[in-house]
Amino acid sequence: MDLSSYAELAVRLVNTSSLGHEGGDQLTTLDGLRALVADREHLNHGISRVDLEALRQLRTEFRAFFVACSLGDGADAAARLNELLIQNPVHPQLSGHDGQTWHVHYTESGSMSDKYAAGAAMGLAVRLTELGLDRFGLCQATPCQGVFIDTTPEGTRRYCSRRCADRASLAASGARKREEESQA
Repeated sequence: MDLSSYAELAVRLVNTSSLGHEGGDQLTTLDGLRALVADREHLNHGISRVDLEALRQLRTEFRAFFVACSLGDGADAAARLNELLIQNPVHPQLSGHDGQTWHVHYTESGSMSDKYAAGAAMGLAVRLTELGLDRFGLCQATPCQGVFIDTTPEGTRRYCSRRCADRASLAASGARKREEESQA
């Protein structure tokens, strides 16, 4: 079972917000929600407005988890995940779809948002125990506030995306150039 893909659901959800992203909040319509789960067959049907609102709230809760991690507050991060796991119990179930071999999905019961919440919370919990608190971060690019899980061997990731890393590098290069010109 691919636990990293379940944890990535939380990252993906948090990064739909308008915090620093061009184009604004990507989770305001049912079409935005469908786009969020388009590649997840077990999640991309039976979507309703109730799911949309539930995932917008869940997004806030996941963001608070990432903030707690970035502050090094393991007790708060664990408490937040434990609460989510209690609210959204995990039900493992064998699944075979899209020509894949049999594999485990964490839940097939409840609404689409219940499935999303249970899988993402469980994925985060497992990744937290595997990687440690310091591997859950907030994007360092201004003004982005995206989140990421650092799976690099060195543990040096600082940006939520290649795009933010490139923008930050370009901004730093421009700042150095302006500093050099002002000293000349």
